[in-house]
Amino acid sequence: MTSPLVAIDGRHVRRKFEIDTDVIVVGSGPSGATVARHLARRGVRVVVVEEGHNATDFVASGMRAMATLYRDMGTSLAFGNVSMPYLQGCAVGGTSVVNGAISWRMPKEALEEWIAADRALRDALPYEAIAAAEERIEALLNVHATTEAVAGAKNLLMARGAEALGAAHRPIRRNVNGCVGEGRCLQGCPHGNKLSMDRTFLPDAVASGGRIFSGMRVDRILMERGVAKGVSGMTAGGGQFNLRARTAVVLAASAIQTPCILRQSGITHGPVGDGLTAHPGVSVTGRFATPVHAWRGATQGHEVTGYRKEGIKLEALGFDISLLASRVPGVGRDFARRLSELDKYAVWGAAIRAEARGRVRPGHSRPIVRYSLTPDDVKKTRRAVRLLGETLLAAGATEVYPGVPGFDDVVRDRARMARFEAEGSLMPSDYAMSMTHLFGTARMGSDASRSVVRPDFRHHVVKSLYVADSSVFPGNLGVNPQIAIMALADLCADAVVRGSGGR
Repeated sequence: MTSPLVAIDGRHVRRKFEIDTDVIVVGSGPSGATVARHLARRGVRVVVVEEGHNATDFVASGMRAMATLYRDMGTSLAFGNVSMPYLQGCAVGGTSVVNGAISWRMPKEALEEWIAADRALRDALPYEAIAAAEERIEALLNVHATTEAVAGAKNLLMARGAEALGAAHRPIRRNVNGCVGEGRCLQGCPHGNKLSMDRTFLPDAVASGGRIFSGMRVDRILMERGVAKGVSGMTAGGGQFNLRARTAVVLAASAIQTPCILRQSGITHGPVGDGLTAHPGVSVTGRFATPVHAWRGATQGHEVTGYRKEGIKLEALGFDISLLASRVPGVGRDFARRLSELDKYAVWGAAIRAEARGRVRPGHSRPIVRYSLTPDDVKKTRRAVRLLGETLLAAGATEVYPGVPGFDDVVRDRARMARFEAEGSLMPSDYAMSMTHLFGTARMGSDASRSVVRPDFRHHVVKSLYVADSSVFPGNLGVNPQIAIMALADLCADAVVRGSGGR
């Protein structure tokens, strides 16, 4: 049965399918939903094309959620000097359906770095315009700080540890309304209290006349004489589709899928697929004497901001029980004993603002992603492990498990944990890491030889083609980017309207 939010469910489309509209937006995550809402409210006939489906029943199991809501069932992998999984949502609403709802504004220092490298961005991306868009978006998404009532022990303990160390910290600001602290953000909120795109901007777009086509994978951009005229691909039901756009095609498919669509379409001008940057993450597990119940409370409700100038941000993590068990050390009877006291463990993570630059290319069945940490990134990761361990111990953990070969399996005091920064491994492959927050693979700029889109989000070569997602970011931010992505997507939508003569 097709969801009321979805006009056409590709699972039921088995024959060739064609339509005409004004603007086609590829991707329904934060960037695509923002563009669609903006355009639909301006009277533009817009169609959003999404490869995933509209989820209405969210399960508690993290494994089952990965099978239904995540791209490649959560097995997407970047290869390099340390292989890192990267998780992307594949659903109506994109990754907003399965993220931790963390909301940060664009750091001014990150924007200033972009402008220092390309002065043309100063006029194209005024900080005041971005901030104004962020303010509007935050109001619509009810962004506010996590309260103690729903934080849960894992988040309150992080506050205690940071306070003991004298490190700046704060409750995480999240886009939620009526959160009950069930800790299921990563599996999709079962109560609809996380204000993801499928609950907010996409319904707004539909109410203004926009249409959403789900279960439809875009493979190529249709072009005529150097002008983007639509998209083509396959439905989940096995039918081919051709969707034609009179005004524009907007790619909002992520920093992985967007460059792949461009390359598959023969659009290889500029460093498309190059320059991938990210926030690699590392985590440390700690054991407390009293129950923490890490699967309860706000999934990610507290963060340590005191190390941001170093490119390190600590966050409390929340997993369901099955995933939490994978973060507990030991084998045999020792592991069985630890499983029996699973309620006493907490896992905290660090997001690294890395220097590394990788690349993305289309593969036979999935994108091929290459990404290797620099030596400085590894040193930063080593320091992050130390800081995580020290914060856990300062919060009252009786044991900490760094999880890095060559160092103690178990650490019980802060002085020993501090030694990790000098004695810990500098081999990237010794760290179990994941990649989050991907940027830069279709970056914007004034120099057509060094960028893919212009400062106004238009492709340098192909007319009527825009990119609205984090692919256009010239660099990473060091913080969770959802709100900043949406703010820039809002500016992109303005550019589309201007390009069509206004409405």
